[in-house]
Amino acid sequence: MRIFFWRILVIFFLILAMIGAILPGMPTTVFLILAAWAASKGWPSMDAWLLNHPKYGPTLRQWRENGSVPRKAKWIASIMMLISAIIMLFTTAPFWVKLMTNSIMFVVAIWLWYRPESDFVEKIDMEKD
Repeated sequence: MRIFFWRILVIFFLILAMIGAILPGMPTTVFLILAAWAASKGWPSMDAWLLNHPKYGPTLRQWRENGSVPRKAKWIASIMMLISAIIMLFTTAPFWVKLMTNSIMFVVAIWLWYRPESDFVEKIDMEKD
């Protein structure tokens, strides 16, 4: 039953990551990190697949090893959060919702930029060119 829980969680996070790859303002990497974490608890073959994925594997391995985030990912995440915050200002959401969501995104952006940077993924991208 416990393995079933972890596998459902992996599938849930992977679905959210796929949606995030399409939908602006919704993260992809965060959900992939969560999927890899859940997979490490109860789905070893999925964990290995995620860590060896040609596109996302290096980033996931760097996160797992030292909590680092590539500079390119920081920029993309920050720009997407800024765009989302601006869009949020023009919605009909109550003021407190706008204030809370934009404040949370601001705090997340600060936290993200304090994470160590990983040149590993960027070097792989440059070698492919």
